[in-house]
Amino acid sequence: MPFVSIGGVTLHHRYRPGTGNACPIIFMNSLGTDFRIWDEIVSLLGDEMPTLVYDKRGHGLSDIGGVSSIDDHVDDLCGLVDHFGLAKVVLCGLSVGGLIAQGFYARRPESVEALILSDTAHKIGTADSWNTRIATVESKGIQEIADAVLKLWFTPAFHAERSADLGGCWNMLTRQPLAGYIGTCAAVRDADFTEAARRIAVPTLCVVGDQDGSTPPDLVRSLADLIPGARFEMIPNAGHIACVEQPGPFTRLIRDFVASLPSGKQIHG
Repeated sequence: MPFVSIGGVTLHHRYRPGTGNACPIIFMNSLGTDFRIWDEIVSLLGDEMPTLVYDKRGHGLSDIGGVSSIDDHVDDLCGLVDHFGLAKVVLCGLSVGGLIAQGFYARRPESVEALILSDTAHKIGTADSWNTRIATVESKGIQEIADAVLKLWFTPAFHAERSADLGGCWNMLTRQPLAGYIGTCAAVRDADFTEAARRIAVPTLCVVGDQDGSTPPDLVRSLADLIPGARFEMIPNAGHIACVEQPGPFTRLIRDFVASLPSGKQIHG
C-alpha cells in the first residue's frame, strides 16, 4: 500500500526502486499541490534512478498532522528516509519543498548527496504577506485566492493553451485541506534559512521558471549566491510550477546534474 505512518502521521507516497547505484531522488511538492505534480518528471526518468514522491502532511492523501512549522515537515521526511533505509539521498524540493530540503540538510547533512532547489528561496515572502493570505483563506476559503495563485504558477501561454490542465490544477488547489494549507502558510512565513544556506556543502542546483511569479528568478539566484558553488539555471517558458509546465527541460537538468554526482557517474560512465 502507498501509505506509511511516520510518528503517527499517515503519509501517501510512491517509491520506485529504479536500477543502478544512483542515490534515490526524493521529490517534495509545493504549497497547495500533491505529489502528482512530479508524475511526468518521474515518468521521464524511468528506471534510471530510484525515486520517491510523497504528499507532505496537510496535502493530498496524507494526514493533516497539525502542521505548524517546517520542522514538522522535516520530521516526516526524516521518517521516510529511515523507513526506506536510505543512506544517502538527493533532495528535489519545489517552493516550500525547497525549504523542507534545506531544513533536512541542516539537520542531517550526512544523509544528503546533493540538493535540487526548484522555484524556492532561503526565505519566501514577508510576515505581512503570509498573514494576509492566511486571513483571507480563513474567512473566504482557498477559492478566493485560487485564480491569483494560478497566475503565479503558470505562464500566460499555459493559461491560454492548456485549459484542461489549468482546470485540474485549480481543482487540486481548491480541494486542499484548509488546515493543511493554513498551517503550511505559517510554516513558510516563519522559515528563514539565510544563514543555513551559507553552510550547505554538497552539490546544489537552483532552478527557476523564467516567468515565476511566486519566487522570481532574482530571488532564486540570491539563494544560489548564498550556497558555495551552487549552479543556477532558468527554465524558459515556465512559471512557478516548472515541473508541470516544462517537464522535458526540467528532467534534462536533473539528469545532467545527477550524472555529475559520484553515485551518478557510476551509472552514466
